[in-house]
Amino acid sequence: MTSFDRRHVLSLTAAFAVSATPALAVSKDKPALFLIGDSTVRNGREDNGATAGQFGWGRMMKYYFDTSRLHVVNDAMGGTSSRSYQTSPDLWAKVVPMIRPGDYVMMAFGHNDSKGSLKGNGDETGTLTDKNGKVVEGVHSFGWYMREYIRQVRAKGATPIVISLIPRNRWTGDKVNRNATDYALWAQQAAEQEKALFIPLNGMIADRYDVLGQVKVTADFFPPKEEVHPNWAGAAFNAALVVEGLKRLNTPLKKYLIKAPKVPATPDILPPALGEPGPSGMRPEVRTPVY
Repeated sequence: MTSFDRRHVLSLTAAFAVSATPALAVSKDKPALFLIGDSTVRNGREDNGATAGQFGWGRMMKYYFDTSRLHVVNDAMGGTSSRSYQTSPDLWAKVVPMIRPGDYVMMAFGHNDSKGSLKGNGDETGTLTDKNGKVVEGVHSFGWYMREYIRQVRAKGATPIVISLIPRNRWTGDKVNRNATDYALWAQQAAEQEKALFIPLNGMIADRYDVLGQVKVTADFFPPKEEVHPNWAGAAFNAALVVEGLKRLNTPLKKYLIKAPKVPATPDILPPALGEPGPSGMRPEVRTPVY
């Protein structure tokens, strides 16, 4: 159903409710939690990472929330940066029209931003050129794009929640490499500048990795020879920490959490099954009137 279809259906049901009888009530559509980000939130473009055994932490969010009261919509897309997700006509442009007052948007970028946006959190601009040196697009900083997401989400009457990127499985000695001086820091700064909620996922995961050690983290949480994309267990580990971080925040979103969540120990999707289709297809359902 397109965003136009959704608005059309809602307008028709509202009109019917008014014209039929005062006793007719239209059920309030439950709020939605939208997830946007790169492959570490939703791996792959069609199979959700199942073929390669790679998964994003967004895959597990549906197991932590009471989906009878809250839509959980994973509209992240592999390979995107804070810039490309925002400027693509098939990604953020498809999500924004679906956001309603009372919704929530979790956002996590950074893994693809070294070539997708300017470094830092400033207001400087640059240019993106093609192979012939022709300017094809103006480019802003990572922080600028994050602040723009926050502003657009708030303009829709929804709540933005910024989440720092997960650390890669790269180590220096017995400590995993963090992003405390780049993308994790810039995400936090952007959130602070806009007074938005923030979950320091990068540091939270890194703290746990350091305790577990490189050998165990590599064996348990990542496919062979992979440093960026976790396996099912690794993604579930990260998802649990996202929820832990959420519980520390002052937000009504916490009331939708399940007290005893049950995340499957093994992948809930395997080839040749396909995963979620992404922003063009992931849309909250429209609930029918109740009498």
